[in-house]
Amino acid sequence: MRSVVQRVKKAAVRVDGEVVGQIRSGFLVLLGVGEKDTDADAAWMVEKIAGLRVFEDADGKMNLSLLDVNGEVLLVSQFTLYGDCRKGKRPSFSTAAPPTQARALFEQVVGAMRAKGFIVETGIFQADMDVELVNNGPVTLLLDSEKKF
Repeated sequence: MRSVVQRVKKAAVRVDGEVVGQIRSGFLVLLGVGEKDTDADAAWMVEKIAGLRVFEDADGKMNLSLLDVNGEVLLVSQFTLYGDCRKGKRPSFSTAAPPTQARALFEQVVGAMRAKGFIVETGIFQADMDVELVNNGPVTLLLDSEKKF
């Protein structure tokens, strides 16, 4: 499972011009599911995102987590995170999970984040979405449950 986590002041996702999810301060998470991903990958991703200490404390150091700052989460499914561009100019998505598997694991991440007490908004799975954000910092991190970074 892969994600791009962006610390934001606000973020929103629209489908056909209508806002379907929006948050105030917190994380915009673009989440991709790979064909080999399991419940363990989803659990790892939830714990990693929830525990990232990238919000500033009273001394201006990135020392606080999403829980510490009562941050919100906008989760957007993005299979293109599994695009392989090493060969040619057209990405291959052969290692992305099929839609049924990807949807189930995506929903598992959403549910687990909500169970931790976060306000979680989402896009619409498999929709053509427009994502808006105000990146705070900017702080942008890449997470991969297979590579554990």
